[in-house]
Amino acid sequence: MTWMIAIALALAMFLLAAIVLRLPRSGWEPLGAALLLGIAGYGMQASPGLSGAPRQDTQLPSVDAASIVEDRNRLSDRGIPSSNRWIVIADGMARNGQFSNASEVLLGAVEDDPENSEAWLALGNTLVAHADGLLTPAALLAFRKAEETAPRAPGPPLFLGMALAQSGRFAEARSLWSGLLERSADDAPWRAELELQLERLDQLIEAQARAQQIQ
Repeated sequence: MTWMIAIALALAMFLLAAIVLRLPRSGWEPLGAALLLGIAGYGMQASPGLSGAPRQDTQLPSVDAASIVEDRNRLSDRGIPSSNRWIVIADGMARNGQFSNASEVLLGAVEDDPENSEAWLALGNTLVAHADGLLTPAALLAFRKAEETAPRAPGPPLFLGMALAQSGRFAEARSLWSGLLERSADDAPWRAELELQLERLDQLIEAQARAQQIQ
């Protein structure tokens, strides 16, 4: 990708948000800052002058951002993708692996509306994805804020438990998911998936315990 393509894509994203999605003027500045940060990051880390060449991938598998976005939308109270323009824009960035830019947009969303539980939850997921699946203090704070603003919603404990498990904190994840399962209705749409995740987590905990005994 050349500099001209990178700048053109950033400009196209801004125009899409401002004109097509009718992002409020109050959101122009955070979005512009996020896009500029993306271009700056490209300038610091990319090498547009080098030709592409295949290489062996030695990094950990990337987070399936698209799946996480869809799962979060499915668990929302509306049962459909969020109508919040900032979240829609951030989701689009996250699906394309632009986690830093998505986080900046979501920060603008929670600053504009601190009671927006869905924005806090999306921010927590994006920060975890940006950290390659690790639960950072900033992500934990976002999940806690999501829970505080919507204490009965299943999303915050579900995704926080996932982040805890990915970070190797199995016992904490199990405690969180068990509590959610206990207070979930028998016909809750997320119950079957939650039971499956708990079963898998128990298998991991058991395997971990056996490994420690061998050592």
